[in-house]
Amino acid sequence: MTEKFIPVTDLRTRATKPVIPVRPVAPSGLLADSLGRPLRDLRISVTDRCNFRCVYCMPKEVFDKDYRYLPHTDLLSFEEITRLASVFVAHGVDKVRLTGGEPLLRKNLEKLIAMLAELKTPDGRALDLTLTTNGSLLTKKAQALKDAGLTRVSVSLDSLDDATFRRMNDVDFPVTDVLAGIEAAERVGLGPVKVNMVVKKGMNDGEILPMARHFHGSGVILRFIEYMDVGASNGWKMDEVMPSADVVKRIDEAMPLEAIAPNYTGETAERWRYLDGGGEIGVISSVTQAFCQDCTRARLSTEGKLYTCLFASQGHDLRALLRGGHSDEEISGALAHLWQARSDRYSELRTSQTEATARRKIEMSYIGG
Repeated sequence: MTEKFIPVTDLRTRATKPVIPVRPVAPSGLLADSLGRPLRDLRISVTDRCNFRCVYCMPKEVFDKDYRYLPHTDLLSFEEITRLASVFVAHGVDKVRLTGGEPLLRKNLEKLIAMLAELKTPDGRALDLTLTTNGSLLTKKAQALKDAGLTRVSVSLDSLDDATFRRMNDVDFPVTDVLAGIEAAERVGLGPVKVNMVVKKGMNDGEILPMARHFHGSGVILRFIEYMDVGASNGWKMDEVMPSADVVKRIDEAMPLEAIAPNYTGETAERWRYLDGGGEIGVISSVTQAFCQDCTRARLSTEGKLYTCLFASQGHDLRALLRGGHSDEEISGALAHLWQARSDRYSELRTSQTEATARRKIEMSYIGG
């Protein structure tokens, strides 16, 4: 039976109120889920708004002038975000990534970065504090972000061809301005900069080699991302996916590559380096080569819902605990209870023929990539 269509905005209301255990588990920095995967990465969406309308993420057909964004009062304050982040850090998170929407649209974001930069892991280490952006505001913001304590940035860029890029962002934004943002990030020390290219077959796969050649030898790490079935609005089809193996083969034939080891367990990108010493690329293959078994990532939406999988259909309302007067100990216990029960492995179960791909999932623009 075909599932009834659920509007994008309605999906955001799907949430459970977390259970607070009678005897909360004290954080030890070693929290693992039901499949033995530790909690190490936290991705925080700071806004559901974006100034682009990328066809694979926030298409105009859905995110039009009538789309209902979250009111400001629903968003977590910087103090609330920092409080929740400190609970996650106590349970083992050592990497925090700010996402959106477009995170640089959040007013005074550098204040939040400065607050998060003060957090330390249980053994006294500073967090790896990063941000993913479309690059449109980086020339203006790069120095302030660095001064506030941001470690590095990832920039989304799907084509060097201006006509293709404008068609994909669908707001007529020029590619030269994003390239200028990347240069600004490098100049102030927000590196190594990673550039993320979502490859959609038939739309921008002809840009694979031009992108590789442009960033070869630059110090920028270019990563190719398979077009994913995130959310309910992008009209995803399996035959529009360019397998990462094909991307690697195409580049290797022009500029020979060799595989290299991951930087850490759970890294999403498979790494390859140029044999001529021109740096490295990465491929993120969540469709053709699922990496669920090593997934250590939790996602916090802009109004405080916890999602334990990028492909989730509902979240867990941590904001209700924050604003309901619960203590850090109680929130910590609720988080531990949720993570220990986690069993998500959507990408491993996905096929082009199953109901899994038809299941309505929360939008990537709402919880970040």
